[in-house]
This record gives sequence, C-alpha cells and structure tokens, in this order.
Amino acid sequence: MSKEELSGICKETIFSGFFNSHAKALRNFLYYKFGNEDQAEDVTQEAFIKLWQNCADVPIEKAKSYIYTIANNASLNVIAHQKVVLNYAKSSPNKDRTNESPDFILEEDEFKTKLLTAIEKLNETQRVAFLMHRIDGKKYAEIAAELEISVKAVEKRIHLALLELRKEFDHFK
Repeated sequence: MSKEELSGICKETIFSGFFNSHAKALRNFLYYKFGNEDQAEDVTQEAFIKLWQNCADVPIEKAKSYIYTIANNASLNVIAHQKVVLNYAKSSPNKDRTNESPDFILEEDEFKTKLLTAIEKLNETQRVAFLMHRIDGKKYAEIAAELEISVKAVEKRIHLALLELRKEFDHFK
C-alpha cells in the first residue's frame, strides 16, 4: 500500500476510533428502524465492513454519511425481505402449544399484532423519535442532538406518535 492509501480512514487507529464513536449511534438508529436488535447489529457491521473495504475511496469527512447511506440501503433490503417472511408466516398456521387458554393466546397475539401494526403505521420520523424516547429512555435533548433537529421538533414528533397510537387503540377495545 502506498502512503496515500494509508491516510485518513484507512489507518487502523483512525478507523477504530471512528468505529468506536459511531457504531453505537448507527446501531441504535437501525434498531429504531427495524425494531430488531440482531438485524440492527448485523447491518451496522456490514456498513463498517464496506467502509473498510472502500476506505481509500471515502474521505474521512464523508465517512459518517457513507455508513448511514450503506446502512439505510441495507435496511430497505432487509425490510423487503421481512415482508416476504411475514407473508409466508401468515399463510402457514402457528403450531406452538402452551398452557395458556386459547382465548388468552388469541387476545395476546391480537394485541401484539395491533401494537406492531400501529407503530409500523407511524411515519419514520415519529417512529424513530418515539422509540428512542420510550425504548432507549433518551431525553428529548439527546434525541434532538442525535437526529440533528430541535427539541421542539422532537416534542412534536413524539406527541403526534402518541396521538396516532391512541387513535389506533381507542378502536381496538
């Protein structure tokens, strides 16, 4: 490798520092998009692997944008795959057996489905802010800093998300 190739993000120490400072934020961002920690972790790793493979072509000042673009594209592919899996799961009956009454199992499944559907129906901005606040326990200011928006925008997104969820569950009774 020439000296030019070893500059910037291609240096292991710089890449390692970049990884340590951005991996958790990217993983959390993807977790809020997916709702699945394992998938978020996998896509995060893939994004950093692609950054390392293309480090000579990616200037350090564009590395953060690069990993988020790679991760977003991969998340779209995973979501498309999940739809196929869900369609298959719907077409095959569930054969799990538990000690719970069939009524309880049915009600629980119905509630879970309704909750996931309601969260899925939220637009992405509302869903991300809502999950960061409710699941990760982040304060509005932390969410605003991470998403690079104002605290008022975070408040509005979470408020609108709660209104939408409330609407969905008022009809659920």
